[in-house]
Amino acid sequence: MTDTQPAVLTERRERVLVITINRPDQRNAVNAAVATGIAAAMDELDGQAQLSAGVITGAGKGFCAGMDLKAFVTGERPWAGDRGFAGITQRASVKPLIAAIEGFAVAGGLEVALACDLIVAARGARLGIPEVKRSLVAAGGGLLRLPRMLPRNVAMELALTGDPIGAERAHELGLVNRLAEPGEALSVALELASAIAQNGPLALAASKRILNEALDWPDSEFFERQQAITEPVMASEDAREGATAFAEKRPPVWKGR
Repeated sequence: MTDTQPAVLTERRERVLVITINRPDQRNAVNAAVATGIAAAMDELDGQAQLSAGVITGAGKGFCAGMDLKAFVTGERPWAGDRGFAGITQRASVKPLIAAIEGFAVAGGLEVALACDLIVAARGARLGIPEVKRSLVAAGGGLLRLPRMLPRNVAMELALTGDPIGAERAHELGLVNRLAEPGEALSVALELASAIAQNGPLALAASKRILNEALDWPDSEFFERQQAITEPVMASEDAREGATAFAEKRPPVWKGR
């Protein structure tokens, strides 16, 4: 990548936005330009009614090696407003987002992937949070999300040793949704995103919101809180269209309202 090329690329593929971290010579390390670019891509994904899902990947041989430490020591901070590190770890998109991992996703790179809703990884890829090896802390959400997605002791081992695990092991543990052959992670992620994008956009956003927020809801309040989110979806034009299309045995035409 030359200095004139953007640090983050976006490409629309029908109803899916492909977001590519474009610093292959720096192992797609996150600097301020990457954080700003990913944040802008999140805005684009959520702001365009024609888009239903996103896929984030890395150019070259790997997904992302985490924070650009050379930029960090010069005072550069790769955060973007309330979206946090890399423009995604504190607030990602409202719409479904998939990480497509080739080669490696380590340190902040894994934290970017963990901020997504689903993960596709190529066989042989390495995933880990090695921050402790540099007397740093995985403060971009890894210590929050890994214990929710893995057995606690596995998450603890990853955090305290700093050693990575392979994509195959991560798949066995449920961290990775789908395995791909090397070089095919983006293709598999796009297949998954396309399947998601066929569904009603209001229902997708509501389902994602409930799954994320319900972790903190008391069981006694679950249905009441869920109802506040689902009622507008059930009363929407898209809900009527979905039922009508089913009865008429045709694909639905979503309008997002």
